Amino acid sequence: MAQIHDLTAIEQAEGVRRREISPVEITEHYLDRIERLDGQIGAYVTVTAQKAIEQARLLAAGTPEGPLYGVPIPIKDLNLVKDVPIHFGSATYDGFVAPVDDTVVERLRDAGTIMLGKTATPEFGLPCYTETYVSPPSRTPWDLTRSAGGSSGGAAAAVAAGLAPAAQGSDGAGSIRIPASVCGLFGIKPTRGRISFAPIIPDLAGMSANGPLARTVADAAALLDVMAHNNPGDLYAAPPYEGTFLEHASREPGRLRIARYSRPVVPDTVLHPDVTAAYEEASKALAALGHEIVDIDPPFGPDVVPQFVTLWYAFACMHPVADDRADRLRPLTAWLRERGFATSAPSFLQAQASLQLATRLALLVTNEYDAVLTPTVTEPPRPVGWFEEGDDPELTFERMKHFAAFPAIYNVSGQPAVNLPLHWNADGLPIGVMLAGRVGDEATLISVSAQLEASRGGFWGDRRPAMW
Repeated sequence: MAQIHDLTAIEQAEGVRRREISPVEITEHYLDRIERLDGQIGAYVTVTAQKAIEQARLLAAGTPEGPLYGVPIPIKDLNLVKDVPIHFGSATYDGFVAPVDDTVVERLRDAGTIMLGKTATPEFGLPCYTETYVSPPSRTPWDLTRSAGGSSGGAAAAVAAGLAPAAQGSDGAGSIRIPASVCGLFGIKPTRGRISFAPIIPDLAGMSANGPLARTVADAAALLDVMAHNNPGDLYAAPPYEGTFLEHASREPGRLRIARYSRPVVPDTVLHPDVTAAYEEASKALAALGHEIVDIDPPFGPDVVPQFVTLWYAFACMHPVADDRADRLRPLTAWLRERGFATSAPSFLQAQASLQLATRLALLVTNEYDAVLTPTVTEPPRPVGWFEEGDDPELTFERMKHFAAFPAIYNVSGQPAVNLPLHWNADGLPIGVMLAGRVGDEATLISVSAQLEASRGGFWGDRRPAMW
């Protein structure tokens, strides 16, 4: 007999609507699993058990409406939830309690989802692995010696281990797609401006985006429908779309022209053979479904890397840190902030201008295609601690750049992009591939992803880690 965590998020909501299961039962089930298993996974930095039960009881007495009513959805610890502690992955924020809700949190609550707690994230969301001073490392449940990625590492680990049916994440340089790849999930980085960061978090260069992580395309699409919104004062607004994203998860995409390339934008980066195998497997799967696959040169060149790095240095300085708490920063964060504070305003603006020019030129290429296929990351999941071997922040940053050499360009361009969990290597580790689409066209990515998922028998072959 299927257990609650075997059900998809949409199936759980359907069970609530039919009164076959209550939001309280669902919530208690996940809280029990978190208590028993999260010590191995490191998915949560804060568990809000009492609040979750109270919320579930209120929903149980209400009228179920919407595709995710009664479904638990945890919030990443970079997002504000009023009256709940938020660390931003940093010991410098110990004792800080969020004064307001992010509007995306309000949207999720209004849709009848239940917050189990806050999922772990690396310090200020800067690294592509989730190892902090405030909670244990986040690990992929496929091999507990290996990292769950970052910066939505806790969110991905929670979903992949059955400690949540789906999760809210965010993505500034691959932070949804990287952990989705190493945890074997479907994750969506939406178009720039699709989901507001209001009321406090600024848009700035527009590289960060809230988005969903889930086991299935339909669950992610339903979550994206709930999260999508804009607020007055937002600097960016994505193009409008018709209907719902969930509708596109059951709609045939038609025959698509899909470009592909596998040369990383970061110079001297080498693809692991397992990554190349996943990329070729995805190409063959798409071709077998009738899509035209076209090899192209990378639309972005290596000249964008130093410009992106300049922005990343500056972004490391965005969170205020009290002088008497600066010694609590992790070495990588301190190293990035030192370089960020040394970056002049003209240098920052010149870097952003250069990236905008590169985007304008790149979109002339990618807009000729319905989607673009690349690897997601360049290696299988890395061991916990691997990025920080040698205690040299500069070496750590170089390892990050080479490992995550593909995703960040779509944060620069603002295009939507997804991770597809199509391939597992001989060691049983997930190796994702990435599809990016035209600006505003998450719908096509969702349709073709659902088509691929169905071609594998549904649920990507229904793979589950041993601890499931």
